[in-house]
Amino acid sequence: MFIDEARILVASGRGGDGVVHFRREKYVPRGGPDGGNGGKGGDVILVVRPGLTTLAHLRHQTRYRAENGGRGGSQDKTGRSAEDIVIEVPMGTLVREEATGNLLGDLVRPEARLAVCRGGRGGRGNARFASSRNQAPRMAEHGAPGQEKWLRLELRLLADIGIVGVPNAGKSTLLAAISNARPKIADYPFTTLEPNLGVVELDDREPIVMADIPGLIEGAHEGAGLGSAFLRHIKRTRALIHLIDGGAEDPVADFSQINAELALFDSDLREKPQVLAINKVDLPEVGARLTSLTAAFDKLGHKPHPISALARTGLVPLISAAAEAANKMQPPGAVDEIPVYRPEPDPTSFEILRDRDGAWRVSGEAIERAAQMTYWEYDEAIRRFQRLMARLGIEEALRNAGAGSGDTVRIGEYELEWRD
Repeated sequence: MFIDEARILVASGRGGDGVVHFRREKYVPRGGPDGGNGGKGGDVILVVRPGLTTLAHLRHQTRYRAENGGRGGSQDKTGRSAEDIVIEVPMGTLVREEATGNLLGDLVRPEARLAVCRGGRGGRGNARFASSRNQAPRMAEHGAPGQEKWLRLELRLLADIGIVGVPNAGKSTLLAAISNARPKIADYPFTTLEPNLGVVELDDREPIVMADIPGLIEGAHEGAGLGSAFLRHIKRTRALIHLIDGGAEDPVADFSQINAELALFDSDLREKPQVLAINKVDLPEVGARLTSLTAAFDKLGHKPHPISALARTGLVPLISAAAEAANKMQPPGAVDEIPVYRPEPDPTSFEILRDRDGAWRVSGEAIERAAQMTYWEYDEAIRRFQRLMARLGIEEALRNAGAGSGDTVRIGEYELEWRD
């Protein structure tokens, strides 16, 4: 089954805890602190696997969590770093953060890698806090927390040439006639329910990747028919073959309608070079009106190629013209979004609010992370946390807000008693 959208939850591992430990050996007095650091938490990484052509494998497993780093040990032993989680995706996958809609990456190259969640660093052991003034520190750090986010993945097929047209114009028959693709073909509309890719080889030139896009009807850009789900795949193509059903009631109107749908979906699509082909010229009724159709398209500035995909006539000139048009354009690459200035948030900023029960709540990236990494069972670690609050200006802000002795101050999941 062809799936070109997926939604997954990814979470990196937290860092391992640093430890408080002192060297104790016979005949080694005052061995000193030797608590080691914790290991790094695992990252979550997306990797392109060229053989994949769909996101279907992400429908069944939607949650990916990396392991936490290992705890540090005595004798300055660093904890084990956790293994990264690698998620394979097809080439042409766009990755967005669901909460913000920000584009995190566009994976358009084989073996491309994108780290979407970084694992937390390991906490420092007490050996790292030793100094000439504090030779026996009784404090360490818990590992830094990991990251967690929902991602939206969107696949846009990478093809040199896309074949567009109304339903039953013969797009699948054309792709089967010129490439190694074997799409489903029938004599009713919407035979093609998903895009098909085929490779075309012309003489000694580089192979061309072609995509058969499901038939478009009026209103496709708003969800009518099947086209709205697959119009995104046209955006990466360098050129289009616009296949005209020569036996249709009004081929010129069909041509205008398809171009209107393309422009309504994305105004940039109207700039893509198009090569026109009038199909089914092997039918007597189409052959009889071929001259008038050619003249009508000439007035619109297009010189159509008469072909028969079923009889396989006129295909070489058509593909040569399409390849020439594609070669004049840049190869399909990463999405080039309009740059939006997003100032980096200050991690040391904080906000003080009052909960319904009267407790004070302090919110901020740096202070909440510090609270999670603090060993609350060690007095030295608590004093260090208090110094951090003073350095960030949180103590003064609480006083100015009216905090008094005995009040409860909440920082993340921790509750503290305020003493002035």
